[in-house]
Amino acid sequence: MVQRPSIRDWDFPRGVASVALMAGYGAEHGVPVTALLRGTDLTEARLHDPDAQIDAHTELAVVRNLVRELDRPGMGIEVGRRYRITTFGIFGFACVSSPTLAEAIDFALRYLELSFTFCLPVTQWEHGEFIGRIHDEAVPADVRQFLVERDVTAMHQVMSDLLGRHLALLRAEFRFPEPSYADLIAEVTVARPRFGQPHNLVAIDPAILDRPLPQANEHTLAICLAQCRDLVHRRRARTGIAAEVRARLVPRGGIDGLTAPPGIDTVAADLNMSTRTLRRHLDAAGTSYRALLDEVRQALAEEMLTTTPLSVSDVAIRLGYAEASTFIYAFRRWTGGTPAAYRRARAGRY
Repeated sequence: MVQRPSIRDWDFPRGVASVALMAGYGAEHGVPVTALLRGTDLTEARLHDPDAQIDAHTELAVVRNLVRELDRPGMGIEVGRRYRITTFGIFGFACVSSPTLAEAIDFALRYLELSFTFCLPVTQWEHGEFIGRIHDEAVPADVRQFLVERDVTAMHQVMSDLLGRHLALLRAEFRFPEPSYADLIAEVTVARPRFGQPHNLVAIDPAILDRPLPQANEHTLAICLAQCRDLVHRRRARTGIAAEVRARLVPRGGIDGLTAPPGIDTVAADLNMSTRTLRRHLDAAGTSYRALLDEVRQALAEEMLTTTPLSVSDVAIRLGYAEASTFIYAFRRWTGGTPAAYRRARAGRY
């Protein structure tokens, strides 16, 4: 089975913790914070605001400044080692509270937009290995190697933190040529890395995936998941054409008057454009009719499961699903659990 992240590219809003970490690294090596923040609207004071949010291009500008100001071999590895569970806030605490490494990875892929990555991981089981292919094709070429090194090392560091010990990889492969500091990379991977390969790839022993994590806690996980969902919803505030489509998918009479959502042809006609044109506009906005419909359905489903006595079958019908099983499958894809489990967890909090 192939597991893909919930996002299609690295251009998603993020907090400032990653920039603050890189600013600290730069300062330790003689690079002033002002130099790293050059060309952005960030201030040093804002780096200490836990609620501050920036776009990905702002972090990318800081990365470019760091690479330009500090030409240090193996810098991506050194920076990547500094990303710990606590760097990721509530996203990190949700991972550490997960029952197993497999479930932590599944959660991380579903909520990857709460991370700081530029390289997107896709995982699968293959020939007795659990493989993560780290896609860097969309990362700008001038900072690609630094970000591959940083992001792969950060992912490895977090998994090691989750397990409570250094994770030895079965394989590690990279697209870039072998650098002079290959031994530094090998200290992270343990398995001797190979360079100039078709893909960036890490492989681990599947037996590790189902071992209980030392800090797993079901109650803490439920709280963290709820907070992560809320944070994602806030960050996904829509503007432009996506906002117009979303507004037509949200029932005007609230959940009491809920009917099946309109199809894309109906929405397009309401916006006085062809279906093909609407698809093109949504694609340019980085979303799709299906993604927006999923967002609306998830929000409505969570509200109905929390505030009404409707059965799961009734919720499914109100959301436009022909069968409850289809709704249950979609809900598991959105949240990682079933509607019944979600309702029980929410009921336990009140």
